[in-house]
Amino acid sequence: MSQQPCFHCNEPVLTGNQFITRIDGNDEIMCCPGCQAVSQAIVDAGLLSYYTYRTEPGNRQTALVPENLNHYSAYDLPEVQQDFVHGRDGLDEVTLSIDGITCAACAWLIEHKLQHVEGVERIQVNSTTQRAFIRWQPGKIKLSELLSAIGSIGYSAAPFQLDDQEVVAKRNSRRFLLRLGLAGFATMQVMMFALALYAGYFTDLETEFRDYFRWVSMIFAAPVVFYSAQPFYFSAIRAILSGKLNMDVSVSIAICGAYIASCVATINGTGEVYFESVSMFTFFLLLGRYFEQNARQKASVSSSNLHKLVPLTASLVTDSGVEEIPAKKLAVGDVILVSPGDVIAADGLVVDGLSGVNESMLTGEQLPVAKGVGAEVYAGTINLEQPLKVKVTATGQDQLVAEIIRLQEMASNAKPAIALTADKLARYFSATILTIAAITYVVWRQFAPEDAFWVTLSVLVATCPCALALATPTAVTCATGLFTRLGIISRNGSVFEKLPRLNHVVFDKTGTLTCGHFSLGEVKLFSEMDKEQALAIASALEKGSLHPIAKLFSQFPTQFSAAEPATQVGFGVSGLIDGSRYYIGSGEYLKVAGASELTGQWVYLGNDTGLIAAFEIQDKLRDDAKHTLDTLRASGLGVSIASGDTSLHLSNVANTLGVNDVHGGLKPADKLAFIEKHRCEGKVVAMFGDGINDAPVLAGADLSVAMGSGSAVAKNSADLILLGDHLSRFIDAVTIARSTNRIIRQNLAWALGYNVFILPLAVTGHVVPYIAAIGMSASSLIVVGNSLRLLRLKP
Repeated sequence: MSQQPCFHCNEPVLTGNQFITRIDGNDEIMCCPGCQAVSQAIVDAGLLSYYTYRTEPGNRQTALVPENLNHYSAYDLPEVQQDFVHGRDGLDEVTLSIDGITCAACAWLIEHKLQHVEGVERIQVNSTTQRAFIRWQPGKIKLSELLSAIGSIGYSAAPFQLDDQEVVAKRNSRRFLLRLGLAGFATMQVMMFALALYAGYFTDLETEFRDYFRWVSMIFAAPVVFYSAQPFYFSAIRAILSGKLNMDVSVSIAICGAYIASCVATINGTGEVYFESVSMFTFFLLLGRYFEQNARQKASVSSSNLHKLVPLTASLVTDSGVEEIPAKKLAVGDVILVSPGDVIAADGLVVDGLSGVNESMLTGEQLPVAKGVGAEVYAGTINLEQPLKVKVTATGQDQLVAEIIRLQEMASNAKPAIALTADKLARYFSATILTIAAITYVVWRQFAPEDAFWVTLSVLVATCPCALALATPTAVTCATGLFTRLGIISRNGSVFEKLPRLNHVVFDKTGTLTCGHFSLGEVKLFSEMDKEQALAIASALEKGSLHPIAKLFSQFPTQFSAAEPATQVGFGVSGLIDGSRYYIGSGEYLKVAGASELTGQWVYLGNDTGLIAAFEIQDKLRDDAKHTLDTLRASGLGVSIASGDTSLHLSNVANTLGVNDVHGGLKPADKLAFIEKHRCEGKVVAMFGDGINDAPVLAGADLSVAMGSGSAVAKNSADLILLGDHLSRFIDAVTIARSTNRIIRQNLAWALGYNVFILPLAVTGHVVPYIAAIGMSASSLIVVGNSLRLLRLKP
């Protein structure tokens, strides 16, 4: 039996008729108190037309209940407002970013709600950009009250801010649109006169009218040549000064040469003019680059806007209570209170409380992650259930969000080998085209001097390698944006080349196939020492170690201090305690007889006199581990496990996952040798790891993958980082990379195929300049459009 949908948000109602709003004389059922509060606010405001004209249901308002609508007060602080509120003529202005707008009816609803609020002078809502512009009288109403008013009808509003990079991008975009618009307008005007001139070939057009049309065309084409086409000139000059050729060299020669020759013909009153070809060529070239620019912005919007998810204010816990302060004033060591529904303002450690946190902005996963005392939380994530007190460990550019943005930028700027090859090919292609154009001019000059120039011009225009230059970067940019949306961070562009070629994947066990969140199971004692004392000695030995198992022991209280610590990587540690040397580690490290008889994963504690205790380490297998490995095997990839663990737990994990190629007790050098062995056999190998000891192996593999919860050293050595700690994201990464490679090959095939097809036609005089301009632009737009298909992928 299907549930009745909520009248406001159309979600299934699972609470019966507990929440009801009377609308137009009918009792309408709501799914939660939030939707009830919002719908009642709409009714009370007399805005029932919203429900009549909306084209999409409203957003579910589970977290929006009346008592939570007053948390905007911090936006009234002058220190906070100085970044986004502007004063003009005694009024304040602000641009708000509004979440939840689904259609034009939403914009109408917000405008009508605020138009009747005393003190509001102007309100404009753009449903496309999901932004609102408001002017108000600061003496009559506060910004917090405006935000609350918007929140009361079901929309979440916050001040919209542009960072420096976006300000520059926006300014450049406006300038670019001006160049494009001017070129488009001029092209239309010039084409009208060109049609008259073409008609003159079939009718007797008087000389004075012909000259008039030419002079007017020259005037209209001048802004296109001297303003709209400027980016091509500057790019060509920079390339020539650096001793290289790029596609803008041939573009500049074509534009300037055609315009100058046409001007000479116009002044002398003889010869042909090509003003329409110049204008059209420039317009279509700018149009192609405009779509390329949009593709880049659309692909990278998720990552470039991550920092906007970090709140502007924070609740600082002080001796006198809780104080609302600007988030940028937080310092490392401060303790902040994060209420349910609030966004965490800085990276930190939970010092009090237990709650679920939505980390979808980092990982793409909507399911909450449990966070208790000692757990790491990150700026921009949302606390869902209970209050948390968080001790700040990083602010500003040291936060994970900032690091993700930097990695994203690095990945976008890095070029895979195929991109470098395409760039090199474009340079050689440009040189080849210039040479062919020169030869074409010389040959036609001998046989048909009157046609030599326009044929050469057609060669330069038709074969412009724009599509070739766009073939790879647009696809890589789109794929990188898709990665970020899924919580996958690529640290260099080569991943898009290597992922499709993989034929073998090697997994570490701890923290990769397993969760790496250890808990202590059974404790076996082999001496007169009791359990508490054994754990205290183990804790003292493991203090300061970053190994996940060490962290398990170091949390136990201890009255001891270990001197002269010594670590044998992959096996264990030792230290002097009260004059005696103690050892903790694997059975092989302590040379424990009968260790293999214990099932599971065990760590042993002993000293020079013998074995003291054995600790069972419990580590849960990742939920998606088996599905991931099964999928990899089904797609033809080999799978191995290479672990430093020697216990039966390794065998149990391998058996559960169905992996036959299992290697235990490996030191980092052994793992590296194992990887090299496969590479020598001609295999392209990916290595998964998360610990410090995995860093050398990750650096040595063809492709290295680190889990988001892994050590900083491991992540610094990795090519790919899975932020959400979901192994299945690696399958998504492979799928996206294969699609990206396929798209790039299609783009290159089209670009090269088009040029191979059009070049003979242009050289032999079968392509007039304006047709060449249309063909070149269409080729570029096809490449950009083909790359944009990647953004529609749903792995």
